[in-house]
Formats: sequence, C-alpha cells, structure tokens
Amino acid sequence: MGDESQVIRRGRKFDQVLAGAREIFLRDGFEGASVDEIAREAKVSKATLYSYFPDKRLLFLEVAKAECRRAADEAEELIDDDAPVAEVLRLAGERIVGFAQSEFGQRMFRMCVAESDRFPALGAAFYESGPELVRGRLTRFLAKAEARGEVRIEDLDLAADQFAQLCKADLHDRAIFCLGSASPRDVARVVEGAVAMFMARYGA
Repeated sequence: MGDESQVIRRGRKFDQVLAGAREIFLRDGFEGASVDEIAREAKVSKATLYSYFPDKRLLFLEVAKAECRRAADEAEELIDDDAPVAEVLRLAGERIVGFAQSEFGQRMFRMCVAESDRFPALGAAFYESGPELVRGRLTRFLAKAEARGEVRIEDLDLAADQFAQLCKADLHDRAIFCLGSASPRDVARVVEGAVAMFMARYGA
C-alpha cells in the first residue's frame, strides 16, 4: 500500500493534481478512486501524478489536509481578537457547523470511519489539519478574553472543545444518519443556543 512517510515533491502542477484528486475522491471515495481517473480529471499524465505522489494514500492525505487548512484559515480570518466574545463565538460556530455540514466534511467523516482500520493515518491527518487548528485558535482567543476579564475559564482547552460539541447538537446526528441537510434556520438555532449556553457558564 505504500509508505505514508514518503516525501511529497512539489512542482508546477502540484495544485492542479490536488484539485483533480479532490473531485475524484469526493465522487468515488478512497478505494473507488482510480489513478487513471484522477490524472484525467487533473489533466496531467500518470507519470506526472506519480512524480508528485508515488502512493495514492499520500495524495488522499494531502487533499484532506489542504481542504481542512483552507476551512481553518477562513475561520481564523473572521476572528477579531478585540471583538466581543459572543460575536466571535457566533462566527466560529457558524464556520464549525458549515464545514461539518459541507459535502467535503461529511464525506471525510465517513471515510475516516470506513478506512480507520486500513488507513489509520487518515483520521489523525484530518483532525490535525482542521479541528485541532480551529481548537487552538479558539483557545488563544479565549485566553485573551479571559485576560480582559470578559470570561472566567480555568481549562481553556476544555472550554473550546465544549463549544465545538455544543455546535453539533442535533445537526451532527442528522447529517451522519442522512436525515436531510440542515436549513439556515436550524444552524442559527443551534449556534445561538451554543453561544448562550457557553456564555451562561463562562461569561464574567
């Protein structure tokens, strides 16, 4: 199956290969995606694809990490360290829910579960490149808010984790059991509830 520790070579068509691979992996899953289809979608030769990614697992991991980093970066851009805590939490909650409810987020979650035995590095890469980045950024913001006296939190990491979990109420279960996509009203209801409960517990 290849060595997941192999070094990836970057070059002129690297992003092009990633974009093509993203489409095929989302459409066919990891096992179902063929290198031929990925190369065709990316408009590169198989030789070019293999020169960047000698193993399909490396390519899949890089697609997952790139997509998670993009979502985390977008969320971070919205966080103003000087904004009111409830306002920042609301924006963060909307981003957390948005990614979790997205086609990519849902497919990645299912693939992490389905491939956990054969592909244990996938779950770790998905977590480290997405949820952990958001968690770290939220923890740093809460530390600054506490220093200003806006919240009282003893365990910042736990508080950040609690907020992320509050944002999953009902929405996560409905998504993983394919009970229909959440409406904007559903998302707003859950996020507002998460913010209200968080502030009731930790607000100064």
